[in-house]
Amino acid sequence: MAFNFKHLRPAAAFLCGILMAAPLRAEAPDRGPVTNLPLPRFVSMKAAEGNVRRGPSLTHKIDWVFKRRSMPLRVTGEYGHWRRVQDRDGAGGWVHYALLSGVRTVLIEEDMLTLHAKPDPKTPVTAALELGVVARLGECQPDWCRISAGGYRGWAPKTKLWGVAAEELRE
Repeated sequence: MAFNFKHLRPAAAFLCGILMAAPLRAEAPDRGPVTNLPLPRFVSMKAAEGNVRRGPSLTHKIDWVFKRRSMPLRVTGEYGHWRRVQDRDGAGGWVHYALLSGVRTVLIEEDMLTLHAKPDPKTPVTAALELGVVARLGECQPDWCRISAGGYRGWAPKTKLWGVAAEELRE
């Protein structure tokens, strides 16, 4: 006995339209299909040099080479052993996961950024960092993060750092 599906097509099209219009994960952040870690997320360069490719394999053309160990990068995609990354300027491509580290770093985005003893601009200044310095990221509160670079450490406003999300909190 054969079943006739023709009468179900309008109902199926209607339901598909509803499902496609409704967000599947309204509250949940996007997750990487390989690692199940949040996307986007920040990582750093483990290697002193890393090829940035057009696609996720060794056969894809190398567009440029990252040449700065510990540079923060934003991971925006995953495919097998490859991660699609972006730098501070939005330039990106695919790098092998072995070149990346989960150690968090940030780029200083203001010349002579003052670090403070506590997350308060009225506290003593512990150091001043130049524009473009890579610093290790520590604890982050809603508006301030503790960072260290070159043997100096202190608190800096989160808005002056690239490599940490505005809403990110860290202990």
